[in-house]
Amino acid sequence: MGDIPDSIKFLHETELGLGAWAWGDRIVWNYGKGYSDADIEEGFRVSLENGVTLVDTAEVYGNGRSERLLGELLQNTETPVLVATKFFPMPWRWTKNSSINALKGSLERLEREQVDLYQNHWPSPIVPIETHAEGLAEVHKAGLARAVGVSNYDKNQMQRAITVLSKYDIPLASNQVEYHLLNRKVERNGLLARCQELGVRLIAYSPLGMGLLTGKYTPENPPPGVRGRRYIKRLHEIQPLIKLMTEIGQDLGGKSPAQIALNWLICKGTLPIPGAKNASQAEMNAGAIGWRLSAEQVAALDEASEGL
Repeated sequence: MGDIPDSIKFLHETELGLGAWAWGDRIVWNYGKGYSDADIEEGFRVSLENGVTLVDTAEVYGNGRSERLLGELLQNTETPVLVATKFFPMPWRWTKNSSINALKGSLERLEREQVDLYQNHWPSPIVPIETHAEGLAEVHKAGLARAVGVSNYDKNQMQRAITVLSKYDIPLASNQVEYHLLNRKVERNGLLARCQELGVRLIAYSPLGMGLLTGKYTPENPPPGVRGRRYIKRLHEIQPLIKLMTEIGQDLGGKSPAQIALNWLICKGTLPIPGAKNASQAEMNAGAIGWRLSAEQVAALDEASEGL
């Protein structure tokens, strides 16, 4: 990997982020039922106190509620916070100027003049990769985003975005994809290696496998709502892995399965962004940094998760 441009070094120096998908999301995360805005505020505060200062949100999370909540929280803290948000490729967003218009809406909700990272949330099925990459270049040139990235892009799509941005000497800062012990696709398809080769920070979303890797759910006690219905079969399959994670955690002085799962991602050279809906989750997440699994422990987890 070559030298990392100064403009995106902050991403490579960040070990763990905070995902804000659940902030306002009622469909998957049951926002308003099991947790409140006050709980989210406590999770945010505890995250910052423990050095987790990058927050990742998106305009579509909670139909803008996540950005608004983060904007309110940012007004009440003196701690510097790195803010990442995302552009969603709605069917009517078919020009490069769509990105600037969308980001202006996000900035209004966030109550900021600039975000640290602006990402294309998904590749559009109808608009060329190059068009929305030009949009990223536009927001960067306008000073509305300190750095730009993509999300859910494969190797080819990522390279096409890099080619466009390189015309303006703008580095592609990141590619945010699903990656965890139960989904290691980025290792198998070469995306992780390619990102590391090019100096693109791989941001791992859903790093706890939608909660399955926390160890708190079992076939008898599945997660609430749509997650429980979707993952009941997987809960049976992953119990040997959870047992190994628990044993490794005990060997490390009482680390939880969730902390083992997050540290495994850090050892893989990625930036995980677990969510935190309350203070206890934020505390747990923060306990995943400041130490490292051994190479033998990483290899054991690799082997145990191979068939999953």
